[in-house]
Amino acid sequence: MQKNVGNIDRALRLLAGIVLLAILIWGLHPWRWVGLLGFAYLATGLFRWCPAYALFGMNTCEANKPE
Repeated sequence: MQKNVGNIDRALRLLAGIVLLAILIWGLHPWRWVGLLGFAYLATGLFRWCPAYALFGMNTCEANKPE
């Protein structure tokens, strides 16, 4: 797997993942299950690879962009 998630994108994904997991843990409303998406955001941020980006040919990683 080639990296396709850049630094800013990675930081935003990690932050969103943490916030969504917090909603899952401490949320008392019916929408708290949306917090499960936090696992996906954390995984794509940690591994720096996003399957949706790969599917659509997107790349925000500066080091791996073709010239």
